[in-house]
Amino acid sequence: MLGNNLTGYDDTIVALATAPGIGAIAVIRLNGTKAIDICDKLFPAKDLHQQAGHTLHFGSIVENGRAIDEVVVSLYKAPRSYTGEDIVEISCHGSPYIQQQIIDACIHAGARMAKPGEYTMRAFLNGKLDLTQAESVADLIASNSAASHQTAMQQMRGGFSKELYALREQLISFSALIELELDFSQEDVEFADRTQLYRVINEATEVVKHLVDSFRMGNVIKNGVNTAIVGKPNAGKSTLLNTLLNENRAIVSDIAGTTRDTIEEVLNIQGVLFRLIDTAGIRESADIIESIGVQKTMEKIREAGVVLYLFDVNETSLADLQTQVSAFQQESVNYLLIGNKTDIIGLPAAATKFAGIEDILFISAKQHEHIQELKDRLVQKVMSGNINTEDTIVTNARHYAALQEVLNALQDVRFGLDSQLPGDLLALDIRRCLHYLGEITGQITNEDQLDFIFSKFCIGK
Repeated sequence: MLGNNLTGYDDTIVALATAPGIGAIAVIRLNGTKAIDICDKLFPAKDLHQQAGHTLHFGSIVENGRAIDEVVVSLYKAPRSYTGEDIVEISCHGSPYIQQQIIDACIHAGARMAKPGEYTMRAFLNGKLDLTQAESVADLIASNSAASHQTAMQQMRGGFSKELYALREQLISFSALIELELDFSQEDVEFADRTQLYRVINEATEVVKHLVDSFRMGNVIKNGVNTAIVGKPNAGKSTLLNTLLNENRAIVSDIAGTTRDTIEEVLNIQGVLFRLIDTAGIRESADIIESIGVQKTMEKIREAGVVLYLFDVNETSLADLQTQVSAFQQESVNYLLIGNKTDIIGLPAAATKFAGIEDILFISAKQHEHIQELKDRLVQKVMSGNINTEDTIVTNARHYAALQEVLNALQDVRFGLDSQLPGDLLALDIRRCLHYLGEITGQITNEDQLDFIFSKFCIGK
């Protein structure tokens, strides 16, 4: 087992499993070989060793004859638990003082404080989860939209792992046959059918390429999209922000230069989080404060995943807009052109005025006209196709990097087959594929890598 190669994970740990602070209840989790012994010392109501697993028990936590709190103890006996080890969860009243008193009592009785992610690390080491499933636990806890939640759930249930395991099994079988050929190199025989290997490599390349390509969508689902609303002063940027949010978040004024700093809010559209940034208007100004705001606007444009360029259809000329479009294209900015204030000039007149430029969406932020179409355009701009979180979507940068290495190795195998390279050279590239696939699922790992991955978890999970 992986756990045999790692040290320091065979003792008993304790941590608060619920969020810190005052609440109705709090849950304190004990895990390890002495979890039941430690709780027995503090919970005189019952002998927990004599109780069945998956049962609840009411009583008091008592240390040195002093009752700390009345609690409910949940008992999970190995191997039928989250970590595969004995777990005792103590549900107490949510006073931070009581929480700390019970945790201290557990430490005095022989436990130690858990490190971040240590419970899930033990679940991984004991074979309850593979590494991709373990990492999805952190994603599930951090999920803040329907799409990110569903994607994390799909990965935690092993959807991503199943695809990788199936791919790895096929490559292992061919690797074994090619390795066998090396043992019979004198006889000049081929145990591995090259035609079938071509088919497997081609299919594997398609699967891995699809997973690599899905990372763009996965990154959007997991982290959201920085969306900068930019344009000249008084184009209606703050009005648009307020309209999208259905609240008066930004100051709206006819005076140019009202917005002097960036205002950021989050908008959920079809399960995707857009981090809307209302920026200062782009213009030359002698006002030092306004100039700083313009500098920040330029920074936000460079950082944004998508830029909404808002312009007043009444005040902007076709030539000015063409100049702005050329600037965006030279800087490779991902932008949407939004023509605002069509309620004044009228939509047909606006469309005629800017007929020389494609893909302009005309709206009236003040009158809430075509706002839903703008939201739909935003989703289309950042997502490659419809969001289907039932598909396998890569959201983890570590997985993405490893899959790119797998793809490179598969392409080298294909090149080797085309060049009729000998089996020993083909075997090297197939081993590379297997190595990086194993790194993703945790079949190949080391202690430093695990410490880094699980250190990003919260304590108690």
